[in-house]
Amino acid sequence: MYFDLKDLFWLSLIVLIGLHWWQGQRVKEVALRATRRHCEELDLQLLDDSIGLRAIWLKRDASGRLRWWRSYNFEFTSSGDDRYRGRVVTLGDRVESILVPPHRI
Repeated sequence: MYFDLKDLFWLSLIVLIGLHWWQGQRVKEVALRATRRHCEELDLQLLDDSIGLRAIWLKRDASGRLRWWRSYNFEFTSSGDDRYRGRVVTLGDRVESILVPPHRI
């Protein structure tokens, strides 16, 4: 069985896309756990118990290495009446920030 160079290219591309997706799912789980914890600390309710990818980009970390920067949106409520939109940002597999806008208490 012989493989052409074109076949190896496509196989490699499919494997790289699969690895990128798998890594993205792992980072999303890390961000979701951090968001849940943050909402519990602020006595907020995370609505739909989920976060959604908003943006992805390549950025450098503090040591100068290229990492995937991801921004996720989530919705929360403090009183059960209003919905607010927050944001969690990751760089690589670490949570950089969780932003919660002003809301009713």
